Amino acid sequence: MIKTDILIIGAGPTGLFTVFEAGLLKLKCHLIDALPQPGGQCSEIYPKKPIYDIPAYPEILAGDLVKNLLEQIKSFNAGYTLGERAETLDKLEDGTFIVTTNKGTKHHAPVVVIAGGLGSFEPRKPQLENIDKYEDKGISYMIKDPEVFRGKKVLIAGGGDSALDWSIFLADVASEVYLVHRRNEFRGALDSVEKVAELSKKGKIELITEAEVTKLHGDQGLEALTVKHLKNGESHIEVDHFIPLFGLSPKLGPIGDWGLEIEKNAIKVDNSYDYQTNIPGVYAIGDVNTYPGKLKLILSGFHEAAVMCQSAYQRIFPNKKYIMKYTTVGGVEGFDGTKKEAKKEVVKSIV
Repeated sequence: MIKTDILIIGAGPTGLFTVFEAGLLKLKCHLIDALPQPGGQCSEIYPKKPIYDIPAYPEILAGDLVKNLLEQIKSFNAGYTLGERAETLDKLEDGTFIVTTNKGTKHHAPVVVIAGGLGSFEPRKPQLENIDKYEDKGISYMIKDPEVFRGKKVLIAGGGDSALDWSIFLADVASEVYLVHRRNEFRGALDSVEKVAELSKKGKIELITEAEVTKLHGDQGLEALTVKHLKNGESHIEVDHFIPLFGLSPKLGPIGDWGLEIEKNAIKVDNSYDYQTNIPGVYAIGDVNTYPGKLKLILSGFHEAAVMCQSAYQRIFPNKKYIMKYTTVGGVEGFDGTKKEAKKEVVKSIV
């Protein structure tokens, strides 16, 4: 049995920053995540994509954001149960909780924090015959390492931001890039649409609109695709990789059966105080929660983590009063004995 002060379900940016805020309060954390490494979507789906709305970072790659967060919490010695999904939640008579994973690992904590982003994700797959045969043999639903496509022929299908952004990125990586979309209009950012159009004029992207992939070809792996055009019939395109980017379907999974109040696939919380759910002791922060005025931004999740930890401290130590000190004053003292603090100025009398 793994015991901790705060059990965090979800090791994305919000979950990781919770470890820091809890550490300032001398509270130990343990994280559960179904993915094999920390970072959530930032590590699994778009580690090489830039993020522009993190305070003090005009631009930072998602993977680098995770790297920095892991460095920030290093001294707080968080525990991890990775590659396992939180399956059941049981509340004990003393008000504490047992969370068991799909592999039977049990965790005991007085506070449970759900920071699972939008839940678990499943790609929206195109309805193509034998598509399963080519998965991981030429078909990918997300891009983890762009270098895999270096010097290769790549066809991307989709009309949203992901399809546009990756087409732009891979134009300087792959030998050939095709972008196929069913319509002439795209649903992505205007700047991205204009960049794709410009790269198409330069011959770095072959833009194929009013068309869709209808057949897959290859014996041991993917070798070619059939693309059906609305006006010009069919064409046969030889490719090394096919990346259908039609979005991901978020699902709460087993958490949806824990008796939490759910609204539109998100967990309702009390945002007027501490982001607690309808189950006392269980909190939900980040994209997984909902409340009036909710903004699904990473920085919002960071704020919610800070507020939630103050409430968690009072729940764990009801008879103690915590006096908040700014890190510029009190520094940051890790569980490993390290301490970061501002240098003390020595003032000498001139009299």
